[in-house]
Parts: sequence; structure tokens; C-alpha cells
Amino acid sequence: MKSRTATKKSGNRKSPHSNKKGPNTLRIIGGEWRSRKLQFLDAPGLRPTPDRIRETLFNWLQGSIYDSNCLDLFAGSGAIGLEALSRGAKSVDFIEKNAAASEQLNANLQLLKSDSSVFKMDALSFLDKHSAEQPYDIIFLDPPYRQGLLDKSLELLIAKALINKNTLIYLEHESEESFDFTKYGLEEIKQASAGQVQSYLLQTIQ
Repeated sequence: MKSRTATKKSGNRKSPHSNKKGPNTLRIIGGEWRSRKLQFLDAPGLRPTPDRIRETLFNWLQGSIYDSNCLDLFAGSGAIGLEALSRGAKSVDFIEKNAAASEQLNANLQLLKSDSSVFKMDALSFLDKHSAEQPYDIIFLDPPYRQGLLDKSLELLIAKALINKNTLIYLEHESEESFDFTKYGLEEIKQASAGQVQSYLLQTIQ
């Protein structure tokens, strides 16, 4: 199952607006690599998580991010996972099936001298095959829209025991959709909206 390239720390996501193949730039907002600029691939489906949303997310995670083991599913540019590493996360597993995007992410991790891992594979396949010694502390979940991937991801995370009562799950979905997270035994801790994106921080119902 270990179809991966090794390394560690930085972040972005997916946009249907451009067919260019050239590089774009993302900026790390805070932490060890604050203001560091990195290149990411401009590919179909890649929509970087905007700075404002990332800032909100890491305000939510203040006090939880340090020394955490994180999972960045559907990593894209890796913007969120990279931000987590910059702010003190112990490790991030990045999952990205696009070969060029995963190679660029791995190159950025090497540039930052990080030892986190990039798994070049489908996110659902990773969850289905993955066996963790312990649940992740924080999971970032931002799948491509309108493909039913959010429900399937949550189902697998629970089935594979990759979350527990202390795990925090950050997820995004399009604003026209609505989800009942309680059917997965999860409750909303934080919620925000920006444009067409709804963002949530979830935890197991205690």
C-alpha cells in the first residue's frame, strides 16, 4: 500500500477556473515558515484554500495543533497541511492522487526540510487500506465538490477507527449542500462561511 514519497511541512487546494499548467504561488501565513512563498501546480480541480479561511481555521486549532499527528486528505497543493507543520504539528500525511501535484508538494516539503509523507494515491483507497497504530489528532477534509466524497470519507474514517473522541476534523463543502454530521456521531464545534464555502470544525459527540 505504501505508494508514497517521503518528506514534511506547508499548504493549498482545488479551482476549476484555469487550464494553465504553470506554477502558482502560495504563502504560509504563520509559524516557523511565516511569509514563506511556495509554488504549487495550477491544475484542473485544484482550489487553494484562501488565506482568510486558513487564518480562521488555525485560530480554531490554537492550543491543539502543536505536536499533533495530522491527515490532509485530498491535499492538492498541501496548503493546509503545510500551514499545520509550520505552526508546530508533529507530522502530516498528505494524500494526493494527481501525480504532478504530489510531486510538487513533495518538492516543497524537501525545500522546507520536512519529513512528512506524501501518498500518491486516491484518498478513499488510502483510507480503505490504511491501518494506523492510533487515530489521527487532526484531520483536514476538503474533497472535490459534488462527487459524494465527503460522506464516503467520513464513513471510512469511522470504519477504520482513524478518529476517536479527541480527534478534530476540519472540513469544507459547497454552500448549497447540507449535511447531518450527527449520523456519524460528530458535532459541530465551530462553523464559518466565506463566499460559496462552508467550513466546520467537528469532534465526536461526547
